[in-house]
Amino acid sequence: MALSLQEKILDPNQGVYLIGTTPPKLGTDSEKLHTIATKLLDRLHEIEYDGVIIYDIQDESSRTQVPRPFPFKQTVDPCEYSKLVRDLSKLDVITYKSVAQRDREEFNQWLHKTKQDFDLNNLVLVGSPSSQGDIKLGLPEAYQTLQAHPERFFLGGVTIAERHANKRNEHERLIDKTAKGCEYFISQAVYDAQASIDLLTSYARTCRQQGLEPKRIILTFTPCGGEKTLEFMKWLGISVPEATKWRMLDAENTLNESIKICRENLDLILRSCAHLNIPLGLNIESLTNRKEEIDASINLYRLLKATMELQLAEKQIA
Repeated sequence: MALSLQEKILDPNQGVYLIGTTPPKLGTDSEKLHTIATKLLDRLHEIEYDGVIIYDIQDESSRTQVPRPFPFKQTVDPCEYSKLVRDLSKLDVITYKSVAQRDREEFNQWLHKTKQDFDLNNLVLVGSPSSQGDIKLGLPEAYQTLQAHPERFFLGGVTIAERHANKRNEHERLIDKTAKGCEYFISQAVYDAQASIDLLTSYARTCRQQGLEPKRIILTFTPCGGEKTLEFMKWLGISVPEATKWRMLDAENTLNESIKICRENLDLILRSCAHLNIPLGLNIESLTNRKEEIDASINLYRLLKATMELQLAEKQIA
């Protein structure tokens, strides 16, 4: 019998391979929604993957004064789209949820509805993008509310290596979130391999010192098709080293160059962190709805999955 996504995430000897996507824009009727989800899954039918991540897209303009490169559009309820994708694909989904917009009671109701109406189990809670603006519920309070809720969920968290590069405490956040119920973590898109290596090393060392088993870290990668996508990546807080930026933009084909860079970055992370015994996973997303970037993300998935499976096989015979 095939393992569930939850079982794979919890078993360090298993690979975990995911595809990340955003729900269609708000106002999309149910027929069109079905068409969009079917089209996505048709694109993915040639690859083997363990599940789909459905993001909860927020405005995030409170985080930065820089104008958003692509206009913000509200989306269909991530729970609604998660259920549709799960029902069509027969695979597990992970649903992101931004918690800042609801107070504790409203969040409680949301948890009940998520389980009862949509039968969703795998959640990643996301806090406010900044300390500015109207925050009705902070992430620590959301974790407390979830722990006290009668329904049980399989909880994951977000990890941002760039935050570690600045504050040197992201590994402590991971350990704190684990104490609050997180069983795995999904990274922001990786373009700065060294930032991820530093975070993973700090995390592994602290876990060892405290006698803890490291949780699985699922590394996210995304292709970049040009200057506009690169602007958006930087706006989202993804760190792109200067040399990497020019290597992509000066290349004959930016998209293909970005795929090579992602492959090199994953390879470097795997080689640098093999001794740390942190179970890793892979998530591939496309940050835009441009067809060429979506197609490139599937090519990227194939390449990076093969890279990660090779390392897993080598580890098992070592």
